Amino acid sequence: MSTVLGALPLRHVLTLPAMGSAVRIARETTEQVLAEWGISPRHHAVDPALLILSELVTNSVRHAAPLSPNITVIYAAGRDTFAFGVHDRHPYQPPLVPAVTGTGSGGGLGTVMELTLGLGGTAVVRGDADAGGKSIWITLPLRKPPHEA
Repeated sequence: MSTVLGALPLRHVLTLPAMGSAVRIARETTEQVLAEWGISPRHHAVDPALLILSELVTNSVRHAAPLSPNITVIYAAGRDTFAFGVHDRHPYQPPLVPAVTGTGSGGGLGTVMELTLGLGGTAVVRGDADAGGKSIWITLPLRKPPHEA
């Protein structure tokens, strides 16, 4: 992931308290950042990206808040790519599996994976060096696949 991020010249970092309002603030900030970067709110990846981000921030608020008073959202973009990571200081690294696997767990993360993969994107969990937290990174292409162009 660091190689991909290194190639993305546009960056923004948002740190929020791990409380319910974080979801709304993160969504609004994402909309503002994308607009500043020239990515139209009508772009085919924007609505799914907002839903993915909302699910990830919601999960951090619900599950990590006791150990992580803050959540950080890191945004990066380039001409053809939009990436974002949601970081908290809870050590659990959830498996990222699409909802269609029928495992019955991680409903929100299943949705995240379905949307991400449906857009041709990638998702990865990266643990902190001290194993005390993690980031879930989503990378989405900004170009439509050839069959949709």
